[in-house]
Amino acid sequence: MRQPVQFKTLSFIAGILVLSSCNPTYHLVKSNRSEYAVTTAIAADSSIIRSYQPYKLKLDSQMNTILGYSANEITKKGVEGESVLGNFFSDAALFEARKTDPQIDFAMPSTNGGLRNDLPLGAITLSNVFELMPFENELIVFEIKGAEVQSLLDYIARTGGQPVSGLTMKIKAGKPTAVYINGQPFDQTKNYHVLTSDYISGGADGISAFKKPVSSKVLGLKIRDALIRYIKENQEAGKKISSKLDGRIKND
Repeated sequence: MRQPVQFKTLSFIAGILVLSSCNPTYHLVKSNRSEYAVTTAIAADSSIIRSYQPYKLKLDSQMNTILGYSANEITKKGVEGESVLGNFFSDAALFEARKTDPQIDFAMPSTNGGLRNDLPLGAITLSNVFELMPFENELIVFEIKGAEVQSLLDYIARTGGQPVSGLTMKIKAGKPTAVYINGQPFDQTKNYHVLTSDYISGGADGISAFKKPVSSKVLGLKIRDALIRYIKENQEAGKKISSKLDGRIKND
């Protein structure tokens, strides 16, 4: 016998209500928190070691590759606003970047905080460079007005000096004085081409000099790759990496 349409509709709705009433509802009653200290007392899991060992050996062989040699220890310890490591870092980045853009006037590719590790005397490995520059920061050239350059100079002076190349200055009472760019006195009416990183240009540490550039150019070159190229090129030319304090920034 055929049921009336109305009865079938009511039966369907009733079925939905019954099913929905069967869905469980959960409520958090209690939670516990435990800490497990990772110490030498914990025995190594040999099965885990076996699983990653082939990859570790391959990575170690790459990271232990010698790129070149240094004539002296290249350290972050600074004297009067500069450091041997900061000078090497900035000079290497500027040298490699000028191959793509010869118009670059000066460079500040990193802040002191971005220099993460010293380079040893003697063999410099790929691992050493990754420890120095573990970030994927890109090099960018900005054309900025003299007023923005002044803002950057003020930051460098206010913080007691930063890694730079192509720039010399004195810091007196926290202010920049006797500023020379490419051997010429700084002219605030001119535009300058400044090499820096995407991190700094993005406003790191409150730096605002690159917010309104006249133009910008991404070089397609990571800072770490620039350092690697510089070291390898010197090695191929039979030269050791050598960096020293040269008075590019002085605190009076």
